Amino acid sequence: MTSPLRTLPYVIIKAALRERIAQGGWQPGVRLPSERELVQTFGCARMTVHRALRELEEEGLIERRQGSGSYVAELHPISNLLQVRDIHDEIFERGHVHTTHVCLVAREKADARTSAAMRLPRAAAIYHVQLVHLENGVPIQLEDRHVNPTLAPDLMARDFTQVTPSFVLFEHAPLTEAEQVIEAVLATPEQARLLEVSQGSALLMVSRRTVSQGAVASVARLYHPGARYRLIGHFSV
Repeated sequence: MTSPLRTLPYVIIKAALRERIAQGGWQPGVRLPSERELVQTFGCARMTVHRALRELEEEGLIERRQGSGSYVAELHPISNLLQVRDIHDEIFERGHVHTTHVCLVAREKADARTSAAMRLPRAAAIYHVQLVHLENGVPIQLEDRHVNPTLAPDLMARDFTQVTPSFVLFEHAPLTEAEQVIEAVLATPEQARLLEVSQGSALLMVSRRTVSQGAVASVARLYHPGARYRLIGHFSV
């Protein structure tokens, strides 16, 4: 006589599948095991597997195709809310190709808003860079960053098609503190053009201030097309 199926909570199945996707075990476009195979793997009821897959589809991590099965979504990058990382490293770890389009690299005088955010005197000299980061040729982030030149003096001399501003900052000003604010905004005409989305479409904006040994190293606004980027966070005690 066969043993009864375990009453495994669907959240455990969902978490296991999500982790496999996030860590690159299943690449975008890969077909997931069938519901029957997942039932056998986890030793649980089919309705448990079905619910886990349904919720992963609602979150945009997988695509379920009628008569074909479930597939890892083609482009849903995952960035951890609780870490400040170089976007090049994130893309590389997903097995994809990172390229950069340089829009602006300039020396400027900080306006009132920027000087306050960077804790600098008004009209203080700052560096300003605007870049579009692409994953496999698809724009996923518009980076608009102001940098304290005393903490990254050679920033202007770097080739941003080869290194990112984050890489330079990590090199010169080790991160000791960071603040992030996340909000939804609508794409301006210029943002829409650079990110190759429709004007007024939803963007996910991350406002980030990084601090090194008590001094603000940079203030950045990072814009992501809502349909192409996903943020997650994990915390444990």
